[in-house]
Amino acid sequence: MTARIVPDGPAGRRAALEALQAGGIVAIPTDTVYGIGVGPGVPGGIEALFAAKGRPPDRAVVLLLGDAADAEAIAEPTRAGDVLAKAFWPGGLSIVLPRRPTARFRLSLAEDGDAPPTIGLRVPNHPAPRFLASALGALPTTSANRSRAPEAGTAAAIREQLGESLAVIVDAGPAPGGSPSTVADATGDVVRILRHGAIGIDVIAAVLRAAGLPEPVGR
Repeated sequence: MTARIVPDGPAGRRAALEALQAGGIVAIPTDTVYGIGVGPGVPGGIEALFAAKGRPPDRAVVLLLGDAADAEAIAEPTRAGDVLAKAFWPGGLSIVLPRRPTARFRLSLAEDGDAPPTIGLRVPNHPAPRFLASALGALPTTSANRSRAPEAGTAAAIREQLGESLAVIVDAGPAPGGSPSTVADATGDVVRILRHGAIGIDVIAAVLRAAGLPEPVGR
């Protein structure tokens, strides 16, 4: 069955919420690129998300949050993480932090037994994913395209690539960002840029310097 496209807005977000509650995968707009997500704790949800994407099994997805305060129950705070979250959330920065032992999210297919020690989090600057995450809890999410395929920046392109795997696509028009979120590992004393994206490393460096922290390193 091909995914249903609904306009972004209260009715469209409710349709996405109902699809997630029923165990489906939905495509949602963010402030960068579109994402596809599944409800937290859905049996087989992570397997279905990875299958839809064709994502390598060892590449963990991030959690989208409704509010920065939601990170407290999932991740251990660090000085650098707090500085980056205050500066860039909501926005286009995913922050990797130490995972709390009680955070039992499964975010890759390679997890076997004990959960990995870190976890990636983001508060997007868009009301649609924040509504869904506030209603359901932190949403396991990845970009809305097949692995190694071009970015799908519109609802029609998402349906062409992924439509058979999705229940609902929330259409907010063309994706505004062009680049996915920047990914910053803030678990240690020095921030490491794991992926360059929407937030430039020079901007991140300026924020860290102002807080008296070392400049980031990145590939």
